[in-house]
Amino acid sequence: MEVGLTDNRYDLLIIGAGMAGCTVGARAAEAGLRVCMVDVAGDIGGSARYAGYVWSMPDHGAMDKHNPGGDDELRRHLVDRFPEAVEWLRSFGADVGERQPILPYGAGYKFDTNHFLELCRKKLSETGNELLLNTETRRLIVEDGTVVGAVVTSADGEEREIRAAYTVIATGGFQADPELRARHLHPEARTIELRSNPNSAGGGHRLAREVGAAFGKEHAGFYGHLIPSGISLGEDDFVELALYYSEHCLLFNVENKRFVDETLGDHLNTIELLEQPEARGLLVADARVYRDWMTAPYVEGAVAPDKFGITAKRGGRVGMAESLEEFEYLPEEWGYDGKAIAAAITEYNEAIKENKASPAHTLDPQPLDEAPYYIIETVPAVTFPFYGILIDTEARVLDEAGQPIPGLLAAGSDTGGLWYRAYGGGLATALTFGLTAANTASSTLSVR
Repeated sequence: MEVGLTDNRYDLLIIGAGMAGCTVGARAAEAGLRVCMVDVAGDIGGSARYAGYVWSMPDHGAMDKHNPGGDDELRRHLVDRFPEAVEWLRSFGADVGERQPILPYGAGYKFDTNHFLELCRKKLSETGNELLLNTETRRLIVEDGTVVGAVVTSADGEEREIRAAYTVIATGGFQADPELRARHLHPEARTIELRSNPNSAGGGHRLAREVGAAFGKEHAGFYGHLIPSGISLGEDDFVELALYYSEHCLLFNVENKRFVDETLGDHLNTIELLEQPEARGLLVADARVYRDWMTAPYVEGAVAPDKFGITAKRGGRVGMAESLEEFEYLPEEWGYDGKAIAAAITEYNEAIKENKASPAHTLDPQPLDEAPYYIIETVPAVTFPFYGILIDTEARVLDEAGQPIPGLLAAGSDTGGLWYRAYGGGLATALTFGLTAANTASSTLSVR
């Protein structure tokens, strides 16, 4: 535990020290607020430690097209405020690159998250604020309908009551809790791989629910990526084993059928595969896809490992076919009908020439007809959910009647409503709404 201030009265208590929490803390400290930040982990950072780009939808048109089911006010807030959030990052001293395209519909910046997190730690320290690690938040304190702080417990069992004018929930989501995944994502999500830090296990979710917060949207999905089956993910695998190139492949379920327009995004393929029988499928690429996409950077400047070769080396289910006829030799224990998949590829190749493929292959309308074929069995992995605590554009937590719960704010992957079966950047959301939460607190307290 790191201890600075010793009394229990603060302007801002931040629960969670990932991208959102650190942003709130750093900005609040800049504004002169007294801050206490707590986290169950032994260090700050959460899942932000594994990220390298901050990006989102570049305009309202892109947001409306690719995320039509998200809350309109939250969508507009993100688009409008993200540019100034990036400028704040630069003014804070963060290492932010030049603007570049991200995916077919996004724009953003290469971003050294670890450097930024250390800047946040330094800001809290040099302003005399408090950071408590290895500390669990047990419950929120509510008096006369207002959240006035929380009760926390340190690793040695010491209980402490921390009071603050505002409390911010920023614990990073519930993706590390199998039961919450099964309840709010899909029953099959109980056993899927975690592509995230292991401490985002619904702590903020439970705290908010206990004080009457509203949640949504149901069936909103989650952000994640396809990964090879049969391989347990470690931290170093989150990028190396993510099969981003699925956007240019054909994806078949265990019934040997395509079920999604793969080109709309690997993150969407991941959601859709979770909802298929047994939540697993075969990802098929040809030589063109292997050459142009499978071994190429997903984003300009990113690493480009040979995911097929890595999967084979790690013992995942992979195969190479010199022709479609060789698909009949798929191992029987995999449970697919190789002849049926080969026939489906042939049918797709003919249909795509006349723009009649079903499902469509909108963003890469080319046949898969250049041998050899590269086959990987794939499964979904979750990074964070889109279902979460409902907030307004001031980052205030809302109750079931749609009214703000006094004294309670939230930011980052704990929140819901913004994304609905769509994705436009987790760091951007945490950054933008983290700054919003800090500004809400500082503007209100300065008035008082």
